[in-house]
Amino acid sequence: MSHEHHEAPATATAAPPTAPPPVRPPAKPAPPPPPRSKRIAGRIFGVTMIVSAFVLSFLTWWELDIRPRTDDAYLRANIVGIAANVSGYITELAVVDNQKVKIGDLLFKIDVRPYQAALDLAVANLGYVDLEIQALEDAIRQRDADVVAAEAVAKYNVQYLARVEPLLPKQFVTPDQIDAAKRNVKASEAAVAQAKAAAAQARANLGQLGDVNVRRAKAQATVVENQLNVGYCEVRSPVDGYVTNFNISVGQFAQIGQQVFALVDTSNWYLLANYQETDLRGIEPGMEVEVYLMAYPLARFHGTVQGVGWALYDPNQGSNGVLPTVNPTLDWVRLAQRFPVRIVMDATPDPVKLPYRMGATATAIVHTRQKRQVPDILKPLMPEGLQRWLDTLATPPATTPYSPGRGDAK
Repeated sequence: MSHEHHEAPATATAAPPTAPPPVRPPAKPAPPPPPRSKRIAGRIFGVTMIVSAFVLSFLTWWELDIRPRTDDAYLRANIVGIAANVSGYITELAVVDNQKVKIGDLLFKIDVRPYQAALDLAVANLGYVDLEIQALEDAIRQRDADVVAAEAVAKYNVQYLARVEPLLPKQFVTPDQIDAAKRNVKASEAAVAQAKAAAAQARANLGQLGDVNVRRAKAQATVVENQLNVGYCEVRSPVDGYVTNFNISVGQFAQIGQQVFALVDTSNWYLLANYQETDLRGIEPGMEVEVYLMAYPLARFHGTVQGVGWALYDPNQGSNGVLPTVNPTLDWVRLAQRFPVRIVMDATPDPVKLPYRMGATATAIVHTRQKRQVPDILKPLMPEGLQRWLDTLATPPATTPYSPGRGDAK
């Protein structure tokens, strides 16, 4: 007898393992509130910054109002164009580009031979005129002698007629003799007139007007003109300055009056500073100006206001026939115009290390003579000492004599 063993099948499956819950970091404790002293210090700092900004803004407005400034300024000098007074080929150049020259220094030479030949011819002609004048003076003396001889003959004929006319009634002379005597008187009078006319013509040929002989003066003027032309063949510097835009060479033909290069005249330097029209009310001729050049930011230069421009070109105004043309503008955008203020510069303190150069960019600060008072609305907010200090800042500088121009250091 056998026993069968039956195992019951498993009806339930094993459950999968579950993930553990996330571990959260422990919460950080809240930082303690800042101390009261730090909060007060922060507030004081903020208030101080606001007050400082206000004070600095006020002082900046104060400074700009009594000392208007602009960085739209440029250093200028007069430009002298160099041209020949005579035409010819350039035979010698005595300078190079950017060279410094003095008044009277030789710049270049022009071929002098044709002008020297003309001068020699004029001198020879002057000598010939002198010989002509001498011959004409001799002719005048001869004509004067002819006048004297003709007058003597005429006087004799008149006297002869007066002697023989009373003899006609007594028949000591014939009527034909009387008629011949009368004809001789008339002929001698005509000879006197002819001799005087010849003498006058001889004097006219001499060309003497008072103490001046016209013939010789004309020849002498021709000599002087040719002497000038010979001198013009050497072109010399009319000013102290620097050679610029030098672009010529030996052999080039120089036309009369045509500029070949230029000189920067260093005898007078001036600044053209363009100020807004709102700053012009306090700028007057004779005021001192503090100038800073961009090339030398640490150097201070000085000048004097010579004058303020009176006119600007207005591109918005024009004409179309008989009616004016006005271009539309934006009323809510109003830009202040800038007017040029001419400032005569003092001599540079160091011509070697701090030379002036035409076109250099500059900043100009005008020291006006106006005295700005502290506004009444701000006086209660300011201590008395601060008001006195601000009044000291606004005190105008001493007046200096007005100078229309100041030369550069030699």
